[in-house]
Order: sequence, then structure tokens, then C-alpha cells
Amino acid sequence: MPEFKTLLARKDDANPRVARITLNRPERLNAINDDTPRDIRAAVDWANADGEVHVIVLDGAGKGFCGGYDLQYFGESEQDHPCQQESFPWDPMVDYQYMKRNTEDFMALWRSPKPTIAKVHGYAAAGGSDIALCCDLLVMAEDARIGYMPTRVWGCPTTAMWTFRLGPTRAKQMMFTGDTIDGRTAAEWGLANSCVPADQLEAETMKLAERIAGVPRSHLAMHKLVVNQVMQTMGLEQTQSLATLMDGITRHNPEGMWFRRYAQAEGFKAAVQWRDSGKPIPEGDEARALVAKMDAARNA
Repeated sequence: MPEFKTLLARKDDANPRVARITLNRPERLNAINDDTPRDIRAAVDWANADGEVHVIVLDGAGKGFCGGYDLQYFGESEQDHPCQQESFPWDPMVDYQYMKRNTEDFMALWRSPKPTIAKVHGYAAAGGSDIALCCDLLVMAEDARIGYMPTRVWGCPTTAMWTFRLGPTRAKQMMFTGDTIDGRTAAEWGLANSCVPADQLEAETMKLAERIAGVPRSHLAMHKLVVNQVMQTMGLEQTQSLATLMDGITRHNPEGMWFRRYAQAEGFKAAVQWRDSGKPIPEGDEARALVAKMDAARNA
């Protein structure tokens, strides 16, 4: 068994045909750091290398599935980082290469020849929704919530899975508002395969996993390849490349620079509260002026 910094991996105690991967930074709501994408890919590789495993279940420890990228690190930090460059001019290819690697690591769940199921309680927010939607199937608690709030400022979902999972009309609603939806709505929209009360989530997820686990591995792999090929033909890879480029732009354009400076000055919680409140977000010249003012205050 490989060792991981941000997750736990093991075979289910009751059914060794089911691999269990658990995001395990509960003190940070399982927020994504530099190690998380690499750990996810390595854990999926481990499960695929085990001939006994037929299906993979991914969940989160503690209060929720995953709260997205760790804004205390990525948002508040004043250190230069590929996806939060303090140096000028911004190098988009450095940003793209870092974020595209993360996307490819999350997509290990989608490419896995063994089916993957996301078991979601609490929040699957922002980058956490990327991880959940890279899984083949989604089981949610009724009161769980999923969405990509940073579409309001400072983010674009690099996996581009919303359109492929929901269709353009619903995807546009989610991207234009940055709203989250609960498990009931996700099931009604066809995003989640099922939703149940939180105390039934484990049983519902394992019922599905065990049903799949009885199918030969070769058949599961073939059927998954056929469905995935449809998404590939529709342009999934090209769309992800564009989304990853756009994600970098959202973090370095005037609005993204304002959000970062506000997080650095007031803390990421205050920045997120503004972003999600529905209050207008500074843009264009107003955002540039506010950034200049905060830079001056920081350098005084």
C-alpha cells in the first residue's frame, strides 16, 4: 500500500472488490493543496493495479467531501506560485502547465478502467466539484451541496465537466451564478445518480458499488470506454484545455487580482463572503484602482 499525504486508501472491510479512497484533510475541509491531485492519481493507480478490486468509491473525511482549493494557501499567500503569480508580467504557460497537470490527475478517476463513485456529504465546492464530477457516478446526501462558486471571480472549472454532465442550459446557469445546488436538485437534474438522507448515504453508496462489483472487470472497462469515447468525440480534451487557460486568466485579470489582494488584506473568509454574497464584484478600472490602493498600503 502506498503512503499518501492527503488521503487514505484501502479495500473495503466487508467487500474487498470495492476500493475506498478518502480525502483526509478534515481540519481544512479536505481542501486541495499541491499534494492532493498527485495523491488522487496514485491512489487510483493503486486500485487499478489490484486485481481483486472492481470498483472505486471516493469520499471525504469529516464535515464534507471537499471544500475546493485551499484559499488560505492559494488566496492569502503573498509568495509566488504557478497559479498565483505575484511577479509581473504573468506567465500564462507556467500557470497552464501547473493547472493542466492537476486536471489530468483528477481525470485519473475518469480514465480509470474501473468505475469510480463519488460519495458526497457536506460540500463538494469549487475544485472539490471538479474531483466529484471526474467520477463516473455520483451519490449525494439530500442536504449535501455541489457547485463552483469561483465562477463569480477567480476561477473556471478546469475539468469542464459541468456541460458534459448537465448539458449547456443547466451548465450556463451554474457558471453564470456560481450557485450551489443540494443533493435533491442534483438528482432531479440528472447530475447525481441518487440522493438519500445523510444517515443512509453509506448504505446507498455501497449498494451501488457492490452491484457493480459483481460484474467482470473486463466488461466494466469496455462499457466505460464506450461511454467515455462519446465524451471525447464531443471535444472533452479540447474543452478542458480552453477551460484551463481561462482559469489562469480569471486569477490574473483585474477582477482576479482584486480578489487575491482582498484575500491577502482581509483574509480568505472575507473574500469568499463577498464573492458569494451576490454583491457586485469590482471590475475593470475600479478593480485596478483598488488593487493599486491595496498594494500601496501593503508597501507603505
